[in-house]
Amino acid sequence: MEDRAVERNREKRYVAVDVHFSAEGRLRPLQIIFDEERVYAVDQVRDVCRRAADVGGVGDRYTCVIQGQERYLWFEKGRWFVEAFSE
Repeated sequence: MEDRAVERNREKRYVAVDVHFSAEGRLRPLQIIFDEERVYAVDQVRDVCRRAADVGGVGDRYTCVIQGQERYLWFEKGRWFVEAFSE
């Protein structure tokens, strides 16, 4: 029997984000809120750049450190999203 990796589709998942606005107009995500039970503090923002997302769309990609792991958070047309596996 051949061992194959299960391919999972990614999707755009819109999330609530607590943000700090600097006097210069920069956004700094503080925490990502998926629901009442899943709230993740953003420990560090390493980079911000304009990029196309693999799940579609173009926005500002924030490279964030969350619980010691690097993750992407996207800001597009006034909304925040992450690339998540389909459920």
